[in-house]
Amino acid sequence: MGIRLSLETSAARALGGLSRIARRGGGTTLPGKALWKLDPGAVDQLAARLPHGVAVMSATNGKTTTTAMAAEILGGEHRLAWNRAGANLLSGIASALVASRRAELGLFEVDEGALSEAVARLRPRVITLGNLFRDQLDRYGELEIVAERWRAAIAALPGDAMLVVNADDPVVADLADGRENAVRFGLDDPTHARPSLQHAADSKYCLRCGSPYEFPAAYVGHLGDYVCPNCGHRRPPLAVAARRIELRGLQASRFELTTPVGVVDIELGLPGLYNVYNATAAASLALAVGASLADVRDGLGRFSAAFGRFERIRSGGKSVVLLLVKNPAGANEVVRTLETGVPPVLVVGLNDAIADGQDVSWIWDVDFEPLLEHAGLVIASGDRAAELGLRMSYGGLPPERLEVIPSLEKALDRGLGLVEAGTELVVLPTYTAMLALRGILTERGAVRPYWEGSS
Repeated sequence: MGIRLSLETSAARALGGLSRIARRGGGTTLPGKALWKLDPGAVDQLAARLPHGVAVMSATNGKTTTTAMAAEILGGEHRLAWNRAGANLLSGIASALVASRRAELGLFEVDEGALSEAVARLRPRVITLGNLFRDQLDRYGELEIVAERWRAAIAALPGDAMLVVNADDPVVADLADGRENAVRFGLDDPTHARPSLQHAADSKYCLRCGSPYEFPAAYVGHLGDYVCPNCGHRRPPLAVAARRIELRGLQASRFELTTPVGVVDIELGLPGLYNVYNATAAASLALAVGASLADVRDGLGRFSAAFGRFERIRSGGKSVVLLLVKNPAGANEVVRTLETGVPPVLVVGLNDAIADGQDVSWIWDVDFEPLLEHAGLVIASGDRAAELGLRMSYGGLPPERLEVIPSLEKALDRGLGLVEAGTELVVLPTYTAMLALRGILTERGAVRPYWEGSS
């Protein structure tokens, strides 16, 4: 490392330490921002020095969990530079590179809007793309805009870079069309398919001729086995597939992972079909980097949760279960998972900060109704608690089963006061609401700061 770069990274590292001491954050973005100001090319240089290269992961939903799963798989064989706290813009990636002095492999989740610049600067050897859903339209625009940016980023990849795509997403699968170094993954278990597309599904029309796709199997939103009855465009064959899926309530899931190098049974300590997608994506990424099937099986078997994503935090003899929701597709899958055991008390936190998306109209596309039918009490909280309460009322929730408490801390305490000892309070927060709630629990000593990982 040159003298200039060494001095720059030392200064950025010290700034991160001061940020943590001053309790102004975890130093997950500030060092990277400072380094960027000092030397915009420093990120490129730090990434180029990693002896095992860089792997990146991007998606609308699941990128934090998928990357954390991949880190659990790969961390035994590689010293990782990993943005574990979910800071997925260039500043967060730069901060992770600064903090990881002896890293061998870069493993980074990347914001959908930052992918093009990240690919240009990091020059990844493996790039994994999970899905594209409507999300924060005020920030990203329609998903076709993001897809075009992704297409440009993929076109700039060197020929030896491996592209790993979710073949169940028509738009994402199309990015690998005609590319030799590509791995396609997906689900292959029609017993877990929905009978029809949800009304909030996104990619419904053929990319070739514009006719509506038919879905022999629709798993999550528009993800599934699709075919155009007009021109024949269909889901490509799967190189990596999750089959024989078993969903075990709110606790776990199991599936058979079929790959080009063999078949292995996966025991996953997370519920929900969307977490099977995350695990299949993580396995595909790890295999592309060079992990063995045993590494994949053992790593996924050890994995518990990424922060705020089905994370269980003990508090006063009870547990708080945080399930991040941020767009219709993701929220609908959370609802679908909770239908197997609807909690008696549910806290839902809706904020409208920039990181959440300032347009909260998406809550009207979430199918809350199956949950509201059986929930004992719903507490609407956050900056937009009133709008959330209105949505719950229109969903059929009687007034006596709805409380509107804008203060997240008061809503949390109200919920904890209502659930019995030894049970769980389920909380569905948007991103900044999740950070705020986790911060409250951190202050109370229930969990470590998010940049240090879960307790």
